Amino acid sequence: MALQLTQRGALSLLLFLTPAVTPTWYAGSGYYPDESYNEVYAEEVPQAPALDYRVPRWCYTLNIQDGEATCYSPRGGNYHSSLGTRCELSCDRGFRLIGRRSVQCLPSRRWSGTAYCRQMRCHALPIITSGTYTCTNGVLLDSRCDYSCSSGYHLEGDRSRICMEDGQWSGGEPVCVDIDPPKIRCPHSREKMAEPEKLTARVYWDPPLVKDSADGTITRVTLRGPEPGSQFPEGEHVIRYTAYDRAYNRASCKFIIKVQVRRCPTLKPPQHGYLTCTSAGDNYGATCEYHCDGGYERQGTPSRVCQSSRQWSGSPPVCAPMKINVNVNSAAGLLDQFYEKRRLLIISAPDPSNRYYKMQISMLQQSTCGLDLRHVTIIELVGQPPQEVGRIREQQLSANIIEELRQFQHLTRSYFNMVLIDKQGIDRERYMEPVTPEEIFTFIDDYLLSDQELTQRREQRDMCE
Repeated sequence: MALQLTQRGALSLLLFLTPAVTPTWYAGSGYYPDESYNEVYAEEVPQAPALDYRVPRWCYTLNIQDGEATCYSPRGGNYHSSLGTRCELSCDRGFRLIGRRSVQCLPSRRWSGTAYCRQMRCHALPIITSGTYTCTNGVLLDSRCDYSCSSGYHLEGDRSRICMEDGQWSGGEPVCVDIDPPKIRCPHSREKMAEPEKLTARVYWDPPLVKDSADGTITRVTLRGPEPGSQFPEGEHVIRYTAYDRAYNRASCKFIIKVQVRRCPTLKPPQHGYLTCTSAGDNYGATCEYHCDGGYERQGTPSRVCQSSRQWSGSPPVCAPMKINVNVNSAAGLLDQFYEKRRLLIISAPDPSNRYYKMQISMLQQSTCGLDLRHVTIIELVGQPPQEVGRIREQQLSANIIEELRQFQHLTRSYFNMVLIDKQGIDRERYMEPVTPEEIFTFIDDYLLSDQELTQRREQRDMCE
């Protein structure tokens, strides 16, 4: 039955010779001592010795400084160095094993390897800026180093660090920081008026005054907000500066920039018309131009300007119904009056009693509001010469004009027919039978309205209801 032996020594973990006064201990061992150091060295053995498991000290006893060897021998406790003995090597706390963890006594009278125990150490801690530290046992295991800062500085981080078994210091390196923030002073708050025809103002200012109360070093100054010389929109704007010193202290200041826009009272569009304005439409320098719907003519000032006094120049014009001159020499002269102003719906019938004519006129008379919203004027050409009648509202057309209109628009007297002409005088749709006003309105809304008219239609959608 194998027994366990424990041997302890006193320097490095080495293989040592057992104490002896004569060199006869080394006969046939294959080892010889170095007088300057206690580690053993191997030499070549020309002949292998005869194996004998009964020899108590086949190999030499292991002495392990700052550690121990735990040996297991097949011959029992008295044979801790006999042939075949296996020893497990370990070090005391605070030491690290260098070499083999397990060795065996070989037939060559040598151990199968060497090892020693090296004292564990941590690296020397660096000196921290504006501070120092003191340690209980230098850089050895379990040594504790306590940090402190110079007057006026505050320690941030771990106050103490301990040398651990893995050779590293616990925690992290602290820093000593200046506890006083820098001094910073911002420019004064200010107000600025927007420029004419603009809703913004360009504002300049000087940078803030910054000074560090400790070592006088300012590492950076940050700005939160637009740069000096930027365009600022109407309203209040907070400008904030933050200064940082070398110790990471910071201090902030702020000031306010207020931009005002001179505004005039909001203009109302004229009845039967609309406005187009520059800029925001009511700010200083903005110009608003008056326009009239098709079939109406502007009377008065065409445009007005918002002045610095916050009042509009001039007075508002009005949109009056356009005056149609039927006493012209030709159909072209008549149609020119409607160019880019009104659409025309020309209705032709063989006589006033025509069933289609009466049905169409009846439907249109009930939809005058929708026709007016879409800038449609109705021209009627009814009957046969010499009793033929042509009229625009209550105004009668001459026979000459009636004939030319029929020829220009290819309108026959033989049966009911109708043509829709756009504001550019182009024939856009023809009808041989009566149509509902809704059909006409849908066609105009889908194909003939300008962008401005579309906008007005959305605003006036329910006006005729």
